[in-house]
Amino acid sequence: MTVQPWYATREDVKNALDLKETARSNGQVDRAIDAASRLVEGLCHRRFYPDYGTRYFDWPDQYARPWRLWLDDSELISLTAVSSGGVTIPTSRINLEPNRCGPPYNRVEIQLDTDSAFGGGSTPQRDITITGLWGYRNDESPAGTVTATASDTVTTVVVSNASAVGVGSVLRIGTERLVVTERAMTSTGQALQTPLTAAKNAETVAVADGTAFAVGEVLLLDAERMRITDIAGNNLIVDRAWDGSTLAAHAAPTIYASRSLTVTRGALGTTAAAIAQNAPAYCWNPPGPVRSLVIAEAVNTLLQESSGYARTTGTGTSSRQVGGGTVTKTAYGAGLDALREQVYVSHGRKARVRAV
Repeated sequence: MTVQPWYATREDVKNALDLKETARSNGQVDRAIDAASRLVEGLCHRRFYPDYGTRYFDWPDQYARPWRLWLDDSELISLTAVSSGGVTIPTSRINLEPNRCGPPYNRVEIQLDTDSAFGGGSTPQRDITITGLWGYRNDESPAGTVTATASDTVTTVVVSNASAVGVGSVLRIGTERLVVTERAMTSTGQALQTPLTAAKNAETVAVADGTAFAVGEVLLLDAERMRITDIAGNNLIVDRAWDGSTLAAHAAPTIYASRSLTVTRGALGTTAAAIAQNAPAYCWNPPGPVRSLVIAEAVNTLLQESSGYARTTGTGTSSRQVGGGTVTKTAYGAGLDALREQVYVSHGRKARVRAV
């Protein structure tokens, strides 16, 4: 199954809109994020997510240096194997360039003090094969550990800390990458230690082990959701009645957290494999400006849809459509246009002029 990851999560966009947690809106939000992610790829002329695989290149290509292969749109993060004309070239003989600022790397070069060379195949078509991790960067952050073993066919994984994980996140467990498609509440194995009253200022949730939780996690006690804003020992400081849930009193209920993740296995060129209990999980982080722009584009789409694409600001002859433009812009539109320009400048792949 081909998966094109997003550069923001469902939770990112809902938080930006202060949209309450309802299944009714999830499909609309997901569609807006997917569209925004593809839009940013088009703007920047590159894909940012890591994708492992083998790609093929003609040789000779259109450039003059016999030891250099330009990768064009196939940017490389790391290299696993290279061959040309069916002959393996040791990766120790390959330089990834530009070495001072990559990844991403836009070309590979054979070291000139070796006897390796490109070419030699019976046809120039797809003479060179390169296997590696393609994309922009592979920046990751810890996402807890897996709480139970899982076979290579299981599509639900429970992690110990889902504060940095959302619907749309790319996880790595071992060598396998997984894309989060949904999340649900699951028991943390702990219960409330001290009763809570139905008051917004009753913000302390006493637990048996505070180290088992993380700031940013959303908890469920009875039917009320709470978001952890701080942790002091075995006391969780929470924001009550989160996501539009109803404030209520609680005696000693089991504490649930949104740590059960529905995932697509073996994503982005990897192979599904058995997952061991306590295996560490890592979450891929898209570039910050790219993530911000995807959130902004998705929010703009959702707000425009809700108004029938008729949102305006100002009155009379000063009325302007919200969302930007090339001549007359509102403050909102100018901000979105400025963000697009900033992301293109900082992360856009500029066109190269080829010699003919």
